[in-house]
Amino acid sequence: MFSSPTVRTSLIFLAIALVGLLFADIAITASNPWRDLGNFFLGIVTPNFFSSEGLMTALLRTVAFAFVGVALGSICGFLLALVYKSLPVRIFSAFIRAIHELFWALIFLQFFGFHPLTGVLAIAIPYAGIFAKVYSEILEEADPEPGRVLPPGTGNITAFLYTRIPDCWVKIRTYTSYRLECGLRSSAILGFVGLPTLGFYLEASFSQGLYSDAGAMLILFYVLVATMPLWVRPKLLPVYVLGAPFFLGEGLPIVWGNVERFFTEDIVPAPLRNGEGLTGLMPWLNDLMINEAMPGIWNTIVLTQIALVATGILSLLAFPLISSHFGGPLRRNAGNVAMVIARSTPEYILAYILLQLWGPSMLPAVVALALHNGGIIGHLIGRQTNSIKLRADAATGFNRYSWELVPRVYRSFLAFLFYRWEIIMRETAILGILGIYTLGFYVDSAIQNIRFDRAMVLILVTALLNIGVDTLGRYIRRKLALQTMPTC
Repeated sequence: MFSSPTVRTSLIFLAIALVGLLFADIAITASNPWRDLGNFFLGIVTPNFFSSEGLMTALLRTVAFAFVGVALGSICGFLLALVYKSLPVRIFSAFIRAIHELFWALIFLQFFGFHPLTGVLAIAIPYAGIFAKVYSEILEEADPEPGRVLPPGTGNITAFLYTRIPDCWVKIRTYTSYRLECGLRSSAILGFVGLPTLGFYLEASFSQGLYSDAGAMLILFYVLVATMPLWVRPKLLPVYVLGAPFFLGEGLPIVWGNVERFFTEDIVPAPLRNGEGLTGLMPWLNDLMINEAMPGIWNTIVLTQIALVATGILSLLAFPLISSHFGGPLRRNAGNVAMVIARSTPEYILAYILLQLWGPSMLPAVVALALHNGGIIGHLIGRQTNSIKLRADAATGFNRYSWELVPRVYRSFLAFLFYRWEIIMRETAILGILGIYTLGFYVDSAIQNIRFDRAMVLILVTALLNIGVDTLGRYIRRKLALQTMPTC
């Protein structure tokens, strides 16, 4: 068993996570966490759907930001996918998708303010990079044979539209609709930086201890996501996309002078702005790297590796909940509901809730990341096991789990896990805004202190770190010959 490359790789990552626990701040610091947890679950079962006049407006704007942001991102991503073979395009796409939507929102807030354009671009820009990568992979997998039978003189655009697009259309449509679900989660958390989406009201309810109000908002969000197949119909999509901009709200007018000042003054390093030149730049950069970037990188990596392994363990424990090889329909339906809740709740919202209940430490972040990503991978692996045919005399119970199913799905499980690695890193960095000492904490502190030059350097560090992890993950998948599949 230990001679298997997949087993050795798994044990290496497990050992790294265990070592990381020695350095991690894992604790419950709240004075009475069980009482707070009880109050929260009481709020879930006694939701107050009439708590706020602006609740339905916030829900509508959450949907509107998602539709506009995803639509714009998909269009730009498709155009980038057409020239994705170009190295500058691949680097550009990797860079913009490595920066989390909340970081983009924090950047645009500095010069657009609380304008709808802030939320739309915060979703559209990173999604364009994601769409570019996935669409290019889909186009590359298209069957080239139809293009070879076209009559001579057929133009490249005509050939592309009539041969490659029809072959790829189902995959493109499926992935785009899946990314729309991700867009709803991204749109919801934009409220935590002040935009008028669901997260804004959720944060206000928690800060005032109104758990029934918060419960109502979460339930509405779950219903919104769960019923997407019912209301997101292909024939209605043009209506949604064309109508969504009218429901974004107006916001404050954009002061274009602020935009110019941001790019020409605010993000220019202070020594260069003050005329100190390279002589003053190096000490400034050295201080930033030692006192903020390096601690942020260390905590981000430690938290990411712990959360990655916790996600893997939870995924392996969760997939039997929806597998047809265990239990009956009632248990599987309950398991499906639990996984829908886990994967539909954004990590940021989960971490925020747990931080309110348990106090500030890495523990809420680890649990939030593991629940969300474990729910996604557990759901995918559980569905995969449903297609496995077992012998009539196959083992039952734990032996069926450990000897029949896990070995058959383990390579797919690792592929999904290493794909999520970079996504977990992105989320880990952004959770610093909640007070955990990852890179996001130092970015948010720099912005709060109106030191945008330092914030931009730290965001650049975050992007490079994410690109590095993504590259390492792809290298490991390639070395282990793991088949990958894009997930949100």
